[in-house]
Amino acid sequence: MFKTIDEFVEEWTLESKGTLRTLQALTEQSLKQPVWEGGRDLGRLAWHVAFSPYEMLSRTGLSLEKPGDGDAVPTAARIEAAYERSARNIAEAVREQWRDGDLAVQHDMYGEMWSNSLTLRILLQHEVHHRGQLTVLMRQAGLRPADLYGPVLEDWDAFGMQPPKV
Repeated sequence: MFKTIDEFVEEWTLESKGTLRTLQALTEQSLKQPVWEGGRDLGRLAWHVAFSPYEMLSRTGLSLEKPGDGDAVPTAARIEAAYERSARNIAEAVREQWRDGDLAVQHDMYGEMWSNSLTLRILLQHEVHHRGQLTVLMRQAGLRPADLYGPVLEDWDAFGMQPPKV
């Protein structure tokens, strides 16, 4: 868990850049890629990634700009823009509205009491979890996912190397 606001902002900035690069690869056609019959499609999952940080952090009392209507999935460009604005606003809001001591303050989060520090950790893990889902669906939709923690298949050619077998 985070002990300082700076620790969170540093990690959030790094991870949100990766999420933004992932969302930037989406196309209008790819938004229709199904996860499973009757479940979310790629567009709804991408919008969930863009919208849910607002939903989660507003439960802590942080004052944040709502990124849009949580029900209607916007265009790929609007998902990207909403996420980019939201990610920046979250870093600013946490820096401006909380102090390090506020990380210990607890709030009712989905029927459990979470410290703000835990909420920020879960926010990041939630985003990384769904970003992983997005990359699989992007492959199924014929898109090249972002290189997040290492190269993707296409990068190995650019390196003049064979991709590892393992």
